[in-house]
Amino acid sequence: VQLQASGGGLVQPGGSLRLSCATSVFNLTYYTIGWFRLAPGKEREGISCISGSDDRTCYADSVKGRFTISRDNAKNTVYLYMNSLKPEDTAVYYCATDVGLICSTLLVTRLAAILPAFWGQGTEVTVSS
Repeated sequence: VQLQASGGGLVQPGGSLRLSCATSVFNLTYYTIGWFRLAPGKEREGISCISGSDDRTCYADSVKGRFTISRDNAKNTVYLYMNSLKPEDTAVYYCATDVGLICSTLLVTRLAAILPAFWGQGTEVTVSS
């Protein structure tokens, strides 16, 4: 399984970005996809996940209400819509998956400590004026 995150860039505080996670899976509905981020000098932080089998989504408290995760099964792609961006959102963002993952608040938390088996090159987001 290969994943490729894209869509990062430089944005002013309060701005928005849409990140994409393109996957090589045959059928996205079989996979839960998670996002995590890594900022310089900070620990890895789980951000969000979306279930493959239904529309279940979960978010870290730090992004709840500002970020929205969705998927396009036809394109085997997951999106992370980021609104009201703050300087503390500056990080490299990665998407990840593994067989048997279940999207839950526990998974989002665990992404900080345990990486799923499959994750790819991240995309850098810089929030600055």
